[in-house]
Amino acid sequence: MSFYSLHQWFASVGVPPSVLNHNTWVYQVFAVVFLTLLVSYIAGLVFDRLCRFASNSVNLWDDVLLESARKPVRVLIWLIGILWAAQIAHTASEAEVFQFIDPIRRVGVIVVITWFLFGLAKRFELALQSPGRVKEPLDATTASAIGKLLRASIIITATLVILQNLGFSISGVLAFGGVGGIAVGFAAKDLLANFFGGLAVYMDRPFVVGDWVRSPDKNIEGTVEHIGWRLTRIRTFDQRPLYVPNATFSTISLENPSRMTHRRIQETIGVRYEDIAQVRNIVDSVKCMLVDHTEIDDKQTLIVNLNQFGDSSVNLMVYTFTKTTIWVKYHEVKQDVLLKIAEIIEQHGASIAFPTTTLHVASLPEQFAQAGMLQNKV
Repeated sequence: MSFYSLHQWFASVGVPPSVLNHNTWVYQVFAVVFLTLLVSYIAGLVFDRLCRFASNSVNLWDDVLLESARKPVRVLIWLIGILWAAQIAHTASEAEVFQFIDPIRRVGVIVVITWFLFGLAKRFELALQSPGRVKEPLDATTASAIGKLLRASIIITATLVILQNLGFSISGVLAFGGVGGIAVGFAAKDLLANFFGGLAVYMDRPFVVGDWVRSPDKNIEGTVEHIGWRLTRIRTFDQRPLYVPNATFSTISLENPSRMTHRRIQETIGVRYEDIAQVRNIVDSVKCMLVDHTEIDDKQTLIVNLNQFGDSSVNLMVYTFTKTTIWVKYHEVKQDVLLKIAEIIEQHGASIAFPTTTLHVASLPEQFAQAGMLQNKV
């Protein structure tokens, strides 16, 4: 921008012409802007070198700190430089356009600091979840809760500090918020119920992101994808998203199968009545097979016994637990166990029973008995 253009602009905002005849302050403004540009460039070079050093270190937090401070520091340099130049122009003139320099400086510094802290909280949240950067990474739910609470605290604190610097009374704002909170509470009770429901989920942690949950009270079953302050998104097993208000979780029973330590195999296997003499040997062999099975936890409850006499079979109960909790692998283990039980029954000369009916006739009518005798003679 030329000096003539600067003259025109300052004249348009009310700077007296007598002041414009003295160009010393214009050179000072130009020098400040040039110095600001130079300092910003040097700061960028310094941050680039520090980031390279930090990337080679084992310390996690230097990376987080430098990445969060890079842009806010350069913006702060430009903010201070521009306002310094504006202060020089204000000293050389009494133009009303410069009377907001001090409020802008105070608010600008607070905004830049808030920006830095907000980015720091976000990177802190991501770093806590990274298994390659921390020894014991937090789960996504806990890390998200910590990050959200930090960011909410930063924004609320920054807002109150800005209001205080602009001349508003914080005590008055808080008092107004207390009175207005009552009205808002009645108007948005469902929203607040969901908020506190989400807070309870974060504190009690009945489930985390990635868990398989289901409710016997509601038609809810699927994998948790996201836990928000108002809604929790669950992906059902038919791949449909299910959005559940957080207040729901405070009124229903919730089951979390993802936290089971074992999966149970409970089967009833029938053997023919004519093979009842082999039942004891079959039971002993099946029990030994389960104890020796690599995928069966014999430290848990393990039962193989004759359980009841059924209508057409002698029923054996098989009750045991697998070591795996993975759904697909569990069914593979269960299949292997059932096939080995079938082999054991066959090895003992017995057979698995199927529904049959035996009819006992006490006597036959005379004509049927004679017909039977004729057939026997033939």
